[in-house]
Amino acid sequence: MQTAFIFDIDGTLIDSVDFHAEAWQRTLAHFGFTVPYPVVRSQIGKGGDQLLPVFVPAEALARLRNGIEKYRSELFTREYLPRIRPFPRVRDLFLRIRKDGYRIGLATSAKTDEVTAYKTLANITDLIDAETSSGDVDCSKPCPDVFEVAVDKLNVEPDNAIVIGDTPHDATAARRARLRIVGVLCGGFAERDLREAGCRSIYRDPADLLEHYDEIQSLVTPFPQTP
Repeated sequence: MQTAFIFDIDGTLIDSVDFHAEAWQRTLAHFGFTVPYPVVRSQIGKGGDQLLPVFVPAEALARLRNGIEKYRSELFTREYLPRIRPFPRVRDLFLRIRKDGYRIGLATSAKTDEVTAYKTLANITDLIDAETSSGDVDCSKPCPDVFEVAVDKLNVEPDNAIVIGDTPHDATAARRARLRIVGVLCGGFAERDLREAGCRSIYRDPADLLEHYDEIQSLVTPFPQTP
């Protein structure tokens, strides 16, 4: 039986939440929907399938969805993606996890091309055992689908995996997938909101996770070794 750490990306490994929020706010405004920035930001962590219905009435969404998502994707890739940077010590954290024999998965609401860029930015491409993005599921976070697919790809049981994420949407999705979750504050969401959503413990960022690695490791249920 394998054991795994499953990571969200945006706001957890990559400092991108504000950029996503700004790109969505600008996109919604372009299509005639004025939404305050803090309200948009509170929805980051969801995929477009879950975020858009919050702000766009159903009758308009049926007509505009493809155009909105195309505009947002092109805007984000053109103006924001070049400005994104990883949080410190992401690769060091992953190396420590791999050294102990654990598998590593990524489970995100981002698109596949964004995931590819993020892995390169964080210098972790060679350390990933499996990944799941929005294109792999019908329903993005806070639906459990991305984590359920990640668990299947990693060949682990839910009891032998732990999720690391930065948003209440991550925590809700993890709980629905019967996974434990540890929260990080580097995405800018309140500690109280993360705890209320189900995070078992809270750390500052990947560097803090590495500093307290033994504590996090203890949350992964030991599994019996087969002869």
